[in-house]
Amino acid sequence: MIIRGGIVYDPANGIFGEEIDLCIDRGRIVEDAKGEEIDAHDLLVMAGGVDAHSHIAGAKVNAGRIMRPDDARLGMEQATAVCRPSTGYTVPNCYAIGYRYAHLGYTTAFEAATPILESRHTHEELEEIPIIDKGALTLFGSNWEVMQCVRENDLKKLAAYVAWGLRASKGYGVKIVNPGGGEAWGFGANVKGIYDPVPNFDVTPAEIMKSLAQVNESLRLPHSIHVHFNNLGKPGNYTTAIESLDLFKDIKPSRMRQVVHVAHMQFSAYGGTSWKDFKSEAPAIADYFNKNHFCTMDIGQILFGSATTMTADAPLEYGNAHLLHTKWSNHDIELEESSGVVPLVYLRKNPVNAIQWAIGMELALLTKDPWNVILTTDHPNGSPFVNYPEVVSLLMSKVKRQEELSNIHELASKRTTLTGIEREMDWCDIAIMTRAAPAKILGLEDKGHLGVGADADVAVYDLRPEEVDPSTQHDLVKKALAVAKYTIKGGVLASRDGEIMAAPVGRTFWVDASVAKEDEERMMEDLKEKFDRYYSIKLSNYMVQDAYVPNPVVIKAGALPVEEVAP
Repeated sequence: MIIRGGIVYDPANGIFGEEIDLCIDRGRIVEDAKGEEIDAHDLLVMAGGVDAHSHIAGAKVNAGRIMRPDDARLGMEQATAVCRPSTGYTVPNCYAIGYRYAHLGYTTAFEAATPILESRHTHEELEEIPIIDKGALTLFGSNWEVMQCVRENDLKKLAAYVAWGLRASKGYGVKIVNPGGGEAWGFGANVKGIYDPVPNFDVTPAEIMKSLAQVNESLRLPHSIHVHFNNLGKPGNYTTAIESLDLFKDIKPSRMRQVVHVAHMQFSAYGGTSWKDFKSEAPAIADYFNKNHFCTMDIGQILFGSATTMTADAPLEYGNAHLLHTKWSNHDIELEESSGVVPLVYLRKNPVNAIQWAIGMELALLTKDPWNVILTTDHPNGSPFVNYPEVVSLLMSKVKRQEELSNIHELASKRTTLTGIEREMDWCDIAIMTRAAPAKILGLEDKGHLGVGADADVAVYDLRPEEVDPSTQHDLVKKALAVAKYTIKGGVLASRDGEIMAAPVGRTFWVDASVAKEDEERMMEDLKEKFDRYYSIKLSNYMVQDAYVPNPVVIKAGALPVEEVAP
């Protein structure tokens, strides 16, 4: 296949709006090829989008579907010769997820949190999602074995457990949610600060996060630790965020990437002492990221309308449900995690929601380097991922932001700095935030760019970037990005003008990390005892078998001495 004459934005390879022919052969970008030609003259061309943080598969997603029968009736599309039926809006069914990402020009998405115990379910749903490549981050932040290793200061055994947990779950990286809080919630409590002891374990969230970061680097995992901070979603929590980030300043990265990625930072950039004096502290967070380069974040932008919040932070969801007087679900996952689901609606005239909306914008616009801040809505917590074009058009147009500010609660203008921000992002910024940076942050070397050897994932949009001014013609930007003219996935034309043309089977990325045999044996002795005493299933039935991941991309990683990455 040859894509002729497109205006290509490929920042990873130093291409910023050049007319280039892209050649594809056997699923890869190559220097020269023959075959079908696609006319992309003067049209916007980028690599396939990469969503580094989304909730698309697993038990909590299914709980969200069960709790939203009204949602299931939205977005209904009949089966075609290529497509299976699609349903749902905030929590779409598996088929809709793949088709809708393809419509947007996205070709890769990562499930942001799966407990090891429930990962078989996660992979069953991932396999049902068509077209896109995917992976899942494995939860370790409130795990009994993790906390025991931290308490004993046995980082070699902890590394062995993390390596085993990734193999057991067929997981891609280390996810930490409200560290220690999930375990505390099993006793009706929570941790309120990073130095609060976790009940029954005599460890703190700070020790959990720092130990897992050191182990992550000792294992040379492709992705850094991926953290959802303590006190998320609470007024004044920006101090917890900065205090937590400071833990990682002296840890040496084992790869050319960040040491910590912060999930949905919008929910951790809050000032004030209560919801009455709630305000933005996004400038303080952005300033921290502008001065430090060991950390990256995704914004977790909220948009007005329906959402279904779901997280491994069960006490947060309990608080949300009682604050909003709405239905909720809580779940305790044996020795590993907790989770919760709460459907809600973000309202323009609600002062808290209006300020939250502005905070996401501030974080993206005030962080100077787009390689350090990537676009997400924490789907479906802030908004469904289908609304990414709305976020992009807002980031590219101050005019559009001002229009929105005039239609929402006045406190969004008074308690944030958004009104005074002049910056308008360009197509290079957007290509970085939605393609190049997410791929780099995840450690996906063949994604997010269009260099020779890259995956042939390409998005062509019916928009002439040299003629359209995104600042004033933001409606055209949103319209074009909502439906890619062509989405090529692995060299296959998957979507054209909103019609799914083919549904290739996507691949699943997971990491196989090795450690010293003696460390693994010591860890397994502990683990076997825990399974015998506490788990409801046997160890022999616990692992995700290869059959559940029939199209894997296995990334090998190996242990370094912990001393080489410790501060």
